[in-house]
This record gives sequence, structure tokens and C-alpha cells, in this order.
Amino acid sequence: MSFWVRLITLIIVALVLFLGTTTAFAYLTLFERRLLARFQNRVGPNRAGPGGFFQPLADAVKLFFKEDITPTQADKVIYNLSPALAMIPAILLFAVIPFGAYLDLSWLLGQEAAVVPIQFTDINVGILYLLSVTSIGVYGITLGGWSSNNKYSMLGGIRSAAQLISYELALGLSILVAIMLTDQPAAQASAAYPSCALMWQQPAETFSSLSTCRIVESQAGWWNIFKPTGLIAFCVFWLASTAEVVRAPFDLVEAEQELVGGYNTEYSSMKFALFFMAEYIKLIAVSTIGVTLFLGGWRGPGVDVLYNAGYPNIAALVSVGYFLLKLIFFLFLSVWVRATLPRFKYNQLMDIGWKQLLPISLALVAITAVGAIVIDPYLPGLFGAAR
Repeated sequence: MSFWVRLITLIIVALVLFLGTTTAFAYLTLFERRLLARFQNRVGPNRAGPGGFFQPLADAVKLFFKEDITPTQADKVIYNLSPALAMIPAILLFAVIPFGAYLDLSWLLGQEAAVVPIQFTDINVGILYLLSVTSIGVYGITLGGWSSNNKYSMLGGIRSAAQLISYELALGLSILVAIMLTDQPAAQASAAYPSCALMWQQPAETFSSLSTCRIVESQAGWWNIFKPTGLIAFCVFWLASTAEVVRAPFDLVEAEQELVGGYNTEYSSMKFALFFMAEYIKLIAVSTIGVTLFLGGWRGPGVDVLYNAGYPNIAALVSVGYFLLKLIFFLFLSVWVRATLPRFKYNQLMDIGWKQLLPISLALVAITAVGAIVIDPYLPGLFGAAR
């Protein structure tokens, strides 16, 4: 693929990703509010547009025209930068997520664009990239709480840092299980088979187990969630990621009854909106990571058949549809838990992270490693055979 064709396709994919994530954030808030209302036997927002469809737009206009207040004693530089520090890492997470297989744009850009992956880029250390970016996202919250010169904000910022450290290990180990379950690339059934080698025009052996494309490709048979240690690893990942994005019942960094609003107590107008956006975009991002690692990514019945039958664009749309369905399932779980469980106390939060999730995730890594050596030669594919 020539430089210009690659550049044009990158710009198209980047624009679609940016518009998609910002729109998804807006309508995730409506999705959550309507679901919460249903769980609590209420009607929910239904006045702005048909069925409340324009409610996110009304909320955005309201926040945009609110007065922007900066505390007199705040550290103004860091206070103003913190919302952006929380927001930017959340968007960067989407760069290595494969949302679908590939499109055929040869009718638009020539034969060189016959295979355009529905992923911004794939790197051999994609999982390390995701872990590093999720880790730096906490700086925005912590610095925002510190720079506000407010004791409630400061406590919220400190809690966010402690919470991240407590759950980062369990999250990383559950992801390590998914990496260990990643097998050799699937054999190519035909030239149109949507393998990483075909989509990125590179030899198959160049894709490591840390590549998100390779992890999805290895789930062509059984998804990781259906493998012996995959289901428990998925549960650990889901709990730890919920704590990482400070969602209920792990939302102690806000805890209105104790800390007023936590780290964002002093924020208003669009700065508050940026923190709000970052929280929801991070929720979508960790959900896409969960779909990629454990639920087969964009894979589903009929995608390979459509590619082999010569309908690449229909197959691409179907693969994106599968990914979105799994993503909605993941988000539904998050809203359901928020509507069901009360907020944990701080000692319970720490107990779950250090005394329960960490030992379980360490045991999962050990069992997967032993299973790959002892059991996999006799029952191939259960624990992943090759690295």
C-alpha cells in the first residue's frame, strides 16, 4: 500500500473512531439513565426529542453555558490542565482496538486499498500500550483533586491513586492469562481469510501474543471466556477494570455523602464536562478491551464465510455488528451492577483488591502455565500452546 493511500485510510479510520467514541459517550449516558430508570421503576429522561433521544445534546448545551468558576487559591495551571490529562488517555486507548476485520475500498482508492483494517494501528506490544495508557489516566484525577485546594477534592484524588494501585496488579494478571491463552495464528483457509498477516501485509510470525489483532485471531475457535481459566480471568478483569474506572460500587473517589463530589467538587462548566466525558469514555474503552481479550473481539458466526464467499464489505459490517453487540452486553453489565449494589466501604474496597482478586489472579496465571505444558499437548487449544 502506497504512502498516500495509507495516509488517507488512516485519516478516515481516525475520524470515524473520534466521532464514534464521542457520540458513543453521549448516548451511553442516555442508555445508562434509561436503564437505571427501568431498574428503579421510573420513566427516565423522555422530554428532549422522541423518547429522550436529544437529552445528551440538551445536557451538553446546559454545561457549555454554565459559569466556569476557578477557586482563588487553586494552582491554576494544573487545575486547568487536569481535565485534559484525564480525557486524552481515555481516547488514546482506542488506537489499538480492532473494531472489525477489514474493508475493501478498492472501488474508491484503487486496488491498493483492497484490504483496509478496521483498526487504527496494530503494534506488537499493544497490550503493554493499553496497560501504560490506562495507568497514566489517574494523573488527571489525582492532580485535579490536589490543585483544587479543597480537602474533599484532595481526599478524592488520593483515593483514586490508592484504588488504581490496589487493582492494577489483578487487572494486569488477568490480562496476562488472556495473553497466555493466545495460540498460534489460525491456518489460512483461503486468500480472503481475515488473518492479521493479510490485514497488515506482514508475515504471520511477526505478530506476538501482545498484539490485539493476534489475540482476536487466536479466538477463531473458542473464545477465551470459554477456556478453563478464561471465565474466571474475565470476571477478575471485569471487577478490576470497574474499580480502575471508578464506577459503582467502586466510586469512592466521588462518594457524594462523604466527599461532596470528590476530586471534581470545585470543577464546573466544560471542565467538569471533560471529567464526566473521561469517565464514560474510559468505561467504553475498558469494555472494548474486555471484548477483545475474552469475547472474541469482532469474531462471530458467518464472518469468515462471507469473506470466503467474496463479500468483504458485508462481512466487515457484520464483524463490526458483532463487536458492538458484545460491547453493549459489557456496558449493560456495568449499569446493572450500578443499579443493584451499594457502594463498598473503603476497607472492603482494599480487601477485595489485595486479599481476594490478587491471590485469585496469581493462581490463574500458575494454573494456565501448568495447563499449557501438561494438558495442552493432549487437548490442544485449552490453554494455548505456543508463544
